[in-house]
Amino acid sequence: MTIRGIRIPMMASLLIWALLWEVVGRAEVTILIPPLSATLVRLVEIAGTETFWDALAITARTFALGSAVAILVGVPVGILMGRLPLVDRMLLPWVNTFISAPLSALVPVIMAIFGFGETTIVLTVVLFAIWIVILDARAGTEAISPSLVEMARVYGATRWQAFSKIYVQSALPEILTGIRLGLLRAVKGVIIGQLLVSVVGFGHLFEIYSSNFLMEHMWALLVVLFGLAFALDAVLGAVERRVDHFASSRQ
Repeated sequence: MTIRGIRIPMMASLLIWALLWEVVGRAEVTILIPPLSATLVRLVEIAGTETFWDALAITARTFALGSAVAILVGVPVGILMGRLPLVDRMLLPWVNTFISAPLSALVPVIMAIFGFGETTIVLTVVLFAIWIVILDARAGTEAISPSLVEMARVYGATRWQAFSKIYVQSALPEILTGIRLGLLRAVKGVIIGQLLVSVVGFGHLFEIYSSNFLMEHMWALLVVLFGLAFALDAVLGAVERRVDHFASSRQ
């Protein structure tokens, strides 16, 4: 962003929001929003406890497992949909339905089937992340030139070679975009899952803090989660920009 020829870094918007947060908190407009400085002090305090690191480990583990399943299943399914019209016609209505449906309403159903444990949270992460991964992998595959696929067939490429060398590499920009968006949705999924289960991870801490009206503690956890999501988006965005040249290889 530039203002009158001066380039303004994106971090400036975060500083503005941080300043606004501090002002609102110190003005005591509402007891629900403590000052940012007090929240950061509380974050340092709870970061020194074993409970915080145990909750963070559970959150990270369920997020990683759910995201891995969403990627390992979503990318091949998306490529199949982009390559095979029959598979596309069979699955696309379901994918479109789930990507636009209020998925939070399905979490209690998963909870009733799999109980109040990490399995429910992992499945919630998959539920939130997989659909956008499928759609972007499908879009990338559809953009591949048929002549490129035909050339691989003429030169005797095996199905695995065609999958790994043609489809995955040529559709890599869209696949990475889908993975980035899917992981951001996965952050939402892991939090919603833990909030509803309320017995493990950050969800358990949120339950304790909210029942005791410890707003500084709650906002400290939110700062951690938003910081992780911001860092994840920045890293994946940088990786995505580095592989943009693959888009030209599919022509």
